[in-house]
Amino acid sequence: MGGVVPGYLVLHRRGELAKRAALAREHLASCDLCPRRCGVNRLAGELGFCRAGARAMVASWNVHPWEEPPISGSRGSGTIFFSHCTGRCLFCQNYPISQLGVGREVSAEELAGMMLSLQKKGCHNINLVTPTHYVPQILAALEIAAAEGLHVPLLYNTSGYESLSTLALLEGVVDIYLPDAKYADEAVARRLSGFVNYVEHNRRALVEMYRQVGEQLLLDEEGIAVRGMIVRHLVLPHGLSQTPQVLAWIAQELSPRIHVSVMAQYFPAYRAVGHPELGRRLSEEEYAQALQAFEAAGLENGWRQELDPVY
Repeated sequence: MGGVVPGYLVLHRRGELAKRAALAREHLASCDLCPRRCGVNRLAGELGFCRAGARAMVASWNVHPWEEPPISGSRGSGTIFFSHCTGRCLFCQNYPISQLGVGREVSAEELAGMMLSLQKKGCHNINLVTPTHYVPQILAALEIAAAEGLHVPLLYNTSGYESLSTLALLEGVVDIYLPDAKYADEAVARRLSGFVNYVEHNRRALVEMYRQVGEQLLLDEEGIAVRGMIVRHLVLPHGLSQTPQVLAWIAQELSPRIHVSVMAQYFPAYRAVGHPELGRRLSEEEYAQALQAFEAAGLENGWRQELDPVY
């Protein structure tokens, strides 16, 4: 699969990528990029729930060696961490970036330069982390980067709280989707992460991502992903992430062949410190039950993590 051309490059050559970027920018005048549909005019300086403005804000960009094996490979994934977020997870492990807004505003040219620099460093892909509220700015930067020689796959690394209209802007642009499937219970999603109707929007989004890129994770000759979808699920203590229900839905409504990453890396951070339910790490038994749920769902592909022995 080494000859697969990134979708955004095909659209750039057709002139479609520039059109998408222009269309996406119009959404900033009455922002509806995420399911909250705040309706604020970000072009005029108004801020909605996520507190993102007219320019993209980037907290960090670097080579990341610790993603799933077909993402990080031997040379790393080129991650760009965007500031702010459409959620309010009590346990966010990147809360200085997502909740406190650490980062700096960048122009489309600067963002394109980051992408090209990460490619020059040998990264297998460009990994957009928490990108939803900056889709218009990303598309504008991508048009510039494509014209200047960007040619590695594009990853969309998201909480999975997406609107179908935004995903429509990304069809044919994103090569690999990396969405979370956090919960199967709307009330818990709202209580712990501040999401409104998360399960409804998350499941619609996953179905659409699946439609766009399919169930098969295509790999090149080095075993690096060039197209497809990986669903991530962070296991929370006390069964708060409803792991059996989430995994069963993925297998039944998407495909048992979808790659799923069952993550054990939870630790109390931000407002979870001292929390009566979230204030501890996973136990061995809890993670073992999550892996059993993976098998019970009939899922065939994915990854597990080594559980940190400190609880």
